[in-house]
Amino acid sequence: MAAEPEQARRLVELISMEIAGQEFCIDIRAVREIRGWTQASPMPQAPDYFLGVINLRGLVMPVIDLRRRLGLGPSEIGERSVVVVVMQDDKVAGLLVDAVQETFVVEEAQLQPPPEMGDLGGGPRFVDAILPLEGRMLSRLVVGALLPAETAQAA
Repeated sequence: MAAEPEQARRLVELISMEIAGQEFCIDIRAVREIRGWTQASPMPQAPDYFLGVINLRGLVMPVIDLRRRLGLGPSEIGERSVVVVVMQDDKVAGLLVDAVQETFVVEEAQLQPPPEMGDLGGGPRFVDAILPLEGRMLSRLVVGALLPAETAQAA
């Protein structure tokens, strides 16, 4: 029985970001760096959320408009817009977000499952947990689901 309290105290480090006026977070372990917005070179026949590719120190990296990927409309580039460079397995990609807010640590037990939304048409589930935190509600994004195989191949 001693395993339960220890498991409840497992800590998770997250980074929060603003997208279309909403707060989202991802596991900090997926983040390689945060960089200012750089215009991407468009790719033909790419999905609308795929902004194109940029050169990241010799690596051709796809850039995804996270606002559009989440179905929240196209991003409007502003002075706080940044590209969060993430790595999932062997895929590296940039996620355009409206702003990065903070990094923080929470107990894994604070993360709650998202509500059931029925059949999502077989598409990926972008949110795997909801975090109520100090009067705010943050949705934790699944980085791997945001980087579909087609996007990695397009690069």
